[in-house]
Amino acid sequence: MTFQDHFSARAAGYAQARPTYPPELFAYLAALAPGSDLAWDCGTGNGQAALRLAEHFDQVIATDPSAAQLAQAPAHPRIEFRLGLEKESRLPAGSADLVTAAQAAHWFDLQDFYAEATRVLRASGVLAIWCYALLSIEPGLDELMNEFYTVTVGPYWPPERRHTENAYRALPFPFPELPFPAVAMEAQWSLPRLGAYVHTWSSVMRFVAEEGFDPVEPLMSRLAPRWGPPESEKRIRWPLGGRMGRRPA
Repeated sequence: MTFQDHFSARAAGYAQARPTYPPELFAYLAALAPGSDLAWDCGTGNGQAALRLAEHFDQVIATDPSAAQLAQAPAHPRIEFRLGLEKESRLPAGSADLVTAAQAAHWFDLQDFYAEATRVLRASGVLAIWCYALLSIEPGLDELMNEFYTVTVGPYWPPERRHTENAYRALPFPFPELPFPAVAMEAQWSLPRLGAYVHTWSSVMRFVAEEGFDPVEPLMSRLAPRWGPPESEKRIRWPLGGRMGRRPA
């Protein structure tokens, strides 16, 4: 599988508009890992997960095949950002306590990624992949968002997107599994902030390229009467789902 570059064109917007992962997820992962020396975050994008991992691990190697995405990642003394595919960690064998892929594994050549994760994880090291699908806000708004997601831009989602909708349950997984925690991302956003996020969807970018107009503006117009003052903030929630397991000792 070749690198599917859905996000480089909007790398700056992606870095600014995407929600951030909850700290309790990383505390949970750190408690499961056999040590705290090294974590590898694969498909790091602009480094959102890597920054959280650096709160718990002495060193984080964060890789991504998009130079544009990596250019948006903030410098951190415990993070080394590397350009590379999912098979290109360039880490020594048995060196990592934890390997993660946040909202990225559905784009990977999983055979390559799992082979590399198995190689670099130490005995009893942990592999965790997770994702999120459609957000929820409140009744009335949720129906409009679901219609936009499934009908307006539904035909423009890459086929791999379907794996986020079932929390990666249809993907193969190489290790005996551990329970995935019941965690969610949450944010307080205004209506313009929500629009900035929707503009980062791969389906929206493909829609604009093929149809020649922006579908998000009509969506914002439909949401506005139910939202109230556009700068007022509402609670947005994205449940996380995924797979995690331990490399056999």
